[in-house]
Amino acid sequence: MDITKLDALRKKYGAASGSDMFDPEFQAVAATQFSDGGRRSKPYSGVQTFLSLPYRPEAALSEDFGGLNVAVVGVPMDLGVTNRSGSRFGPRAVRDIERIGPYEHVLKRVPSSMCKAADIGDVGFRSRFSLEKSHEDIQEFYGRLVNAGVIPLSVGGDHSISYSILKAVGAKQPVGMVHFDAHCDTSGEYEGAKFHHGGPFRLAVLDGVLDPERCVQIGIRGSSEYLWEFSKDSGMTVIHGEEVPKLGTDAILETVRKVVGTGPVYVSFDVDCLDPAFAPGTGTPEVGGLTTREALELLRGLDGLDIVGGDVVEVAPQYDATTNTAQAGAQILFEIFSLIAGKIAAR
Repeated sequence: MDITKLDALRKKYGAASGSDMFDPEFQAVAATQFSDGGRRSKPYSGVQTFLSLPYRPEAALSEDFGGLNVAVVGVPMDLGVTNRSGSRFGPRAVRDIERIGPYEHVLKRVPSSMCKAADIGDVGFRSRFSLEKSHEDIQEFYGRLVNAGVIPLSVGGDHSISYSILKAVGAKQPVGMVHFDAHCDTSGEYEGAKFHHGGPFRLAVLDGVLDPERCVQIGIRGSSEYLWEFSKDSGMTVIHGEEVPKLGTDAILETVRKVVGTGPVYVSFDVDCLDPAFAPGTGTPEVGGLTTREALELLRGLDGLDIVGGDVVEVAPQYDATTNTAQAGAQILFEIFSLIAGKIAAR
């Protein structure tokens, strides 16, 4: 061992505490986590919010939502599922994950310090039984949120919630979309219900709030391919799960940027996009999906797009004894938050 180097390390770090950082970038991160006394908040105490953001349920009572830039919203509703229910517990499971953030080491940013963000709680539903009323409640809530100039970051809930969120986000101008999923979710009415989780994006296109020619769907696979002809007919770009490793993330991202362009874009991530090895806790698992590493690389590659909202859906924790699915969902939500924060900081 180089004794001179060891002496230098002892001089620099020997009396340093866990809150002492020397790199200016790391100092800025530590400043958001440690008190003056060098203490960190306990991850197992207090009211649990996503990323330990301030808990601001009262913000929804004011017209301007407390001047927030970004609002984390839980949408605990899974009345639209066609297979295994349980994603109503997704928002709680994702919020319970502590081992994410505050620092996004690839994008080199601390999103919570780059904008005014808070966890404002859940959409208040009038009925736990009515799918139609639930969607009315979602659209009303997000309509007020978007009109206040707040960017929504949502955690579901089943994927049907994205339709009513898009009704609000795309009300003034149709948006593009980067959609991660095992399923295109562009089928029609099913057993008398149009709001089910297999058809939100057909409805959004037909309502004029989603521009199909600016949509890329990534990770599509499984036995439901015959249900997704609307994606092809409407002009959506579909990248199947088996194509992902063949194309590689760079080629996929090149396609995404070409398709969505510079206009407003929504990011929707169904955790069943991931292979069940990484996310077993979901309602409609499909083998042959993305790895978490592929998903994170693709998400980080969206940096610089005009992202006007995002969601993570279909986390059903009761099917996952390891909590891996909630862990993946929370990390993905953090990545989308980091993208949005970067956009806000660049204004």
